[in-house]
Amino acid sequence: MSALGQVTGQMAALYRERERLPLRTRLLVTFGAVAALHAAAVVLLLAGAAGGGQPLAFGLVLTAYLAGVKHSYDWDHIAAIDNSTRKFVAQRRDPVSVGFAFSLGHSSVVVLAGVLVVSGAAAVGRLMEEGTTGNLVLGLIGSAVSGLFLLLMGIFNGSAFVRTAQLYRSSRTGASISIEDLEAKGFIARLLAKPLSRVQHPRNIYAIGFLFGLGFDTATTIGLLVMTTAASLAGVSPLALMALPFAFAASMTFCDSLNGVAMMRMYKSAIHNPSRKLGFNAVVTGISSLSALFISVITLGGLFDAAFGLDDPVTGWLASIDLGDAGLLLVAVFLALWGAASLRGRLRGNP
Repeated sequence: MSALGQVTGQMAALYRERERLPLRTRLLVTFGAVAALHAAAVVLLLAGAAGGGQPLAFGLVLTAYLAGVKHSYDWDHIAAIDNSTRKFVAQRRDPVSVGFAFSLGHSSVVVLAGVLVVSGAAAVGRLMEEGTTGNLVLGLIGSAVSGLFLLLMGIFNGSAFVRTAQLYRSSRTGASISIEDLEAKGFIARLLAKPLSRVQHPRNIYAIGFLFGLGFDTATTIGLLVMTTAASLAGVSPLALMALPFAFAASMTFCDSLNGVAMMRMYKSAIHNPSRKLGFNAVVTGISSLSALFISVITLGGLFDAAFGLDDPVTGWLASIDLGDAGLLLVAVFLALWGAASLRGRLRGNP
């Protein structure tokens, strides 16, 4: 066996072993990796700022960090993480790293672009220019992957919502509900089994996140790269400049990891007593599915408008929709539902 094959086999064995670790240990590993990204940003900043330009470097890194926080609450991030988490929880697993894997893949594009900007690669600047071939191609790839993935996840979890709602009605008549009953079944589940077969582990979401980020599709990502370019021209050291994309990645992975863990706990709340919390599970699953389908329609509409130069009012309108901070609204809805369910359980004397 070649050395590369041995290394690959060892890595696969480590991944399999990691999934057998206790939940608390895997949480520590996930957030330990997030802490390592924070440490890398701090070390790069301090090492780079030692040569001068400290105020500008510190201000830029703080701006990049806040941009990462804002970017993590984009609706497509939340929809992708929430719907992927729902799929894994339905398989009776503890997907603690879904948010981290997705965000790490997404931020890998930003870090790579930052390295190229700092090294003086002019091609990155051309990729950011509207109307260029490279910008169009990458944008189409990112939109196609995100739109199709969210569409598949939305349909899959939509079928799970329908089944959960049916079970909820049955439970109201006294029927016993088991954990296996909560899994998506039927024609839709069989139809999507093949397209979703590659998404078997939380780590597979890394590739999805990477492809999501290929299009430099948000103002925060583009703004960060433009800011890095401007700072380079202003004489900020290369090490301090590299702290910008790492600070962006650190804050985004932290927020997305929290989102993934929170959604895992939310969905798992129905496992210990499916009959009692079935209604809550159905509502959360329905909202996740609807949000994924909503974003996929907007994304694919914009994709067709850009790819084929359509001049119809429907795709033109979809391409012009700016969701802005709508992801925060979705987070607020989930938190309100979770809080209401917890309060109701306490009032009834249930944990």
